[in-house]
Order: sequence, then C-alpha cells, then structure tokens
Amino acid sequence: MDKSAARTAAFARRKAAHRPYAATAGYLSEVLAGHRGVPLAGYMAMRTEINPTPAMEEAAAHGPVGVPVIIGAGQPLRFRRWEPDCALIKGEFGAMIPEIGDWMTPQIVIVPLVAFDRNGGRLGYGGGFYDRTLEKLRAVQPTMAIGFAYQAQEDENLPLAPTDQPIDLIVTENGIITP
Repeated sequence: MDKSAARTAAFARRKAAHRPYAATAGYLSEVLAGHRGVPLAGYMAMRTEINPTPAMEEAAAHGPVGVPVIIGAGQPLRFRRWEPDCALIKGEFGAMIPEIGDWMTPQIVIVPLVAFDRNGGRLGYGGGFYDRTLEKLRAVQPTMAIGFAYQAQEDENLPLAPTDQPIDLIVTENGIITP
C-alpha cells in the first residue's frame, strides 16, 4: 500500500474513533508527569486529532510548553511558547498558534499521528514537517518523540521511508505503547 492510500484508510479510522469532548489525555498526562519541567511541545488539535490540551495545561504548571509553527514549505517547524488561555491565531493549514510569544526548543515533542505501528513507525500528513523537525532537534540534543493517537489508528503495515523519523513512545486513550 502506498502512503496516500494508507493515509486515506487511517483518516477514516481516526474519524470513526474521534470523540471531541471525551477525556482522552489521561495516559499522556501520566507520561508527562515523569518529565516535569522538561521543555516540551504539544499541538493544538484540529479536525479529528486526539486532543493533548489537558496534558499540556498540566505540564505548563511545571515548565515551558510550546506549539508548532509552520515557517514554510520544506522547513522544520519552530515552536512558540504556549500557556493555557493565551491568545491564539490561525496559522498555516488552520492550526491555531500563539499570537505572541518567545520561541523555544523542546526536548519532548508530542506528535499528532495519522497512523502508527508498534515499532515506532508513524504516518503523518505528508508534508515532512515533523520528520525534518525531529531530525534537526535530535542532531543537537536527545529529543523524545511521543506519538499521540487513538488506538484505532494503529496499522501493522505502514509504508515507511528511510527519512521517516521514529517515535519513542505511543500514547493512546487506552494506554502506553513502548516500541
């Protein structure tokens, strides 16, 4: 299966699993509690992505939290400092980003997923933003990538490429998976 077909199937599974107001970040909070104060980046959920905001709010009480900002096509993401209730504006592709704030460098990155496998493989949206970003961050310092997804997004047959950056941990609404 090619990446386009895999994405289409994964989006359908994610849409079916999506529960916008369900408490789904409990296990993510549990993982992040073991890394209090470590600079981390989450994301502002859009469409049918699982929402990490409750876990990000808890983490922000202990250390810096950022969210990704798309700088341009083919570029790694940058991360702007985020705090609960900060003013947000629409960024590229409709993702909400802080209107103002300092840039920060995370040591933990919560990665939204289209699909994942139990070996740390991930399928994203296809722009390569997280692959370029994780590669750049990991070249400078150890950086943990935590994939956050619904359990239904698991796929045993992901079409992976050599440039795809692995995730170190997968967190779903049902538990924690260590590749």
